[in-house]
Amino acid sequence: MSRRALAVACSAALLTGTLAITPAAASTAAASTAVASGPRTLMAKPCRSASADLAKGFLAKKIDEYGSGTTLRVPRSFTGGYFAEINFVSSFLYDDALTVIALSKDSSSAQVARAKMLGDVMLYVQQHDPIGDGRTRASYQPNPLITADGTPYIGSPAAYTGNQAWVGMALAHLYQRTRDRRYLNGALTAANWIESKAWSGAGIPGYTGGQNGDDQKLTFKASEHNIDIGAFFAMLHRQTGNAVWKTRSDRAFAFVRAMWDPAGGRIWTGTNPDGVTINRNPVPADVQTWAYLATRNSLYSKALDWTIANLSATDRGFTGISFSDTDVSKVWFEGTAHLIAALRLRNGPGDQARIGGYLASMAQAQQSAPNADGEGIVAASSDGLDTGFGDLYYASLHTGATAWYVMAANGINPFVL
Repeated sequence: MSRRALAVACSAALLTGTLAITPAAASTAAASTAVASGPRTLMAKPCRSASADLAKGFLAKKIDEYGSGTTLRVPRSFTGGYFAEINFVSSFLYDDALTVIALSKDSSSAQVARAKMLGDVMLYVQQHDPIGDGRTRASYQPNPLITADGTPYIGSPAAYTGNQAWVGMALAHLYQRTRDRRYLNGALTAANWIESKAWSGAGIPGYTGGQNGDDQKLTFKASEHNIDIGAFFAMLHRQTGNAVWKTRSDRAFAFVRAMWDPAGGRIWTGTNPDGVTINRNPVPADVQTWAYLATRNSLYSKALDWTIANLSATDRGFTGISFSDTDVSKVWFEGTAHLIAALRLRNGPGDQARIGGYLASMAQAQQSAPNADGEGIVAASSDGLDTGFGDLYYASLHTGATAWYVMAANGINPFVL
């Protein structure tokens, strides 16, 4: 079977619970809008693996676009579509962190080597930042990553606390895989930066947003950032045995609990810059799914149900969830992968059927979404998905969405070691 035929058959199998080899059977199964209630486990896993392997191939190609071997380099985050039109090639370190975590779990030594190289990039930019306080920046430019004077080529200069935590989590995962102490040291550098720059006991206690591009303090407190920090510090507690990281993890998660809306069964975005006033608009998907993945607290299981009830989206025949309640007209594939991972962890009534449907939709998007290449995953099902936070997502191939798909398809929870 060709790569495309295999993916179509796999998409059909996820919908029906069996592998349809013939074109007619694949067409019939793919056209079905219902998920069968019968046995689903026999052939679904190999199909998910085939599609996820293609996605890992995409990540490898993106990493190797600007070099090979141990040469320090970063993959551009978005390829094709709108971003090709504007020649945007920035590499967001959040996306790179996801890629590190996804590939660090791979059985291929070549893929693990790519993950280690990206980890080495994180250590390099941390150690050679112009400010020199252990921070990393939101994005870097890939060509060249390292300028003539040895400093990294910075794209977006902001240093958000959530991004520092994701870099730290990526390094912690690498340390767990390799036992190379450099990665743990880098993770501790990121953690100490967060603690020194972002902790605030004023108002609702929690970690603030970090530093903006002009190195001014961001005083809002985001649920998303505190989820990331809570998970990251819990990893450090496990890896170092130092109880201070457990204390700090607990207080980050306490902020998330303070953002819980028991009446609505959802988590609010965070606070306004005053650190007290709760920001209730918009309500994003990621904090709902991430809170459950990071804490495994059954309380936040309700947030998954809120997400399905309020953020479900259908567009161009694809199904999933959107970014926030601002715009549910298009599917946000990264967020759909978040939900798959969370539902896999919960494994409640009806969750396996939902997982199968979402995975089938993402496998189909891998083949036929706008600007699809048969391997990567696009950020959104159509151009112009409004996040509600002042930016848009486009139907461009995205390393972040692809890495999340790899993790969701393979049962990887990036928030735990």
